[in-house]
Amino acid sequence: MAIAPLTLALSKGRIFDETLPLLAAAGIGVPENPESSRKLILPTDSGDLRIIIVRASDVPTYVQYGAADFGIAGKDVLYEHEAQHPGGLYQPIDLNIARCRLCVAAPEGFDYQGAVHQGSRLRIATKYTRAAREHFAAKGVHVDLIKLYGSMELAPLVGLADAIVDLISSGGTIRANHLVEVEEIRQISSRLIVNQAALKMQGARLQPILDAFERASAQMA
Repeated sequence: MAIAPLTLALSKGRIFDETLPLLAAAGIGVPENPESSRKLILPTDSGDLRIIIVRASDVPTYVQYGAADFGIAGKDVLYEHEAQHPGGLYQPIDLNIARCRLCVAAPEGFDYQGAVHQGSRLRIATKYTRAAREHFAAKGVHVDLIKLYGSMELAPLVGLADAIVDLISSGGTIRANHLVEVEEIRQISSRLIVNQAALKMQGARLQPILDAFERASAQMA
């Protein structure tokens, strides 16, 4: 009976691109690019591994429920996932890839420091509701959270929110939309996550890939 290949869950874009050198360090090449291919299951040149392409926010779900043996997800996504599924994932390695910052951004000219004080109330647009709620609660600020999934920068411009909580890398997008970064919440990078049952049952196959990822990420740090 043929042994099914291991399955790695990845999202398109920066995480996929920055995972390729880690796969190469494990001796694995990916002949197809998800940006130009419509396939959601990509083969590798190793018959023992395939890649599934899913939304970044869905990577932890695919891994936790065993549809993928392992995956790579940002700390931002994992932090929100853990609110609903505490302790459900093994997260052995911070790969130090896809680095960015989770920040508060507000319109130019908005008196953020004056608005944030004990007992004040703000409307915050974000998809990172857990992180935003905990950040402002620590300051004693009440927040009305407006959950959005994209075009976050638009919310303050049309009066939907006072500020946003979102990921910022270069800051070019917020500047183009006349927003400024007013506070950093935390640094973000991507972690390797593993299905705990797969690690027990497929450890002999998984562990060499995990070890190669850890060595390669340490060299690139």
